[in-house]
Amino acid sequence: MVENFLYEYAKLIADFPDKIKVERVELGENFAEIIVYADKVDTGKLIGKDGKMINAIKTVIIGFKAKDATSYRVTVKAIEE
Repeated sequence: MVENFLYEYAKLIADFPDKIKVERVELGENFAEIIVYADKVDTGKLIGKDGKMINAIKTVIIGFKAKDATSYRVTVKAIEE
């Protein structure tokens, strides 16, 4: 559910939406990391000035804890070509 939200949201922001990929990695009980892979140009857009965009995304994801007890860590990585 969280992965789908991040995937769709990142596609709306990105200049190259076809390169967006989202991966979920379980790190422990009730803890997961979501990695958003994007083009180098789009990583800056997803992180935002002073990290404001990624912090806003993290704030929205915190709202998912009301239905799911899992904590999430969000990471944005550039696709190496």
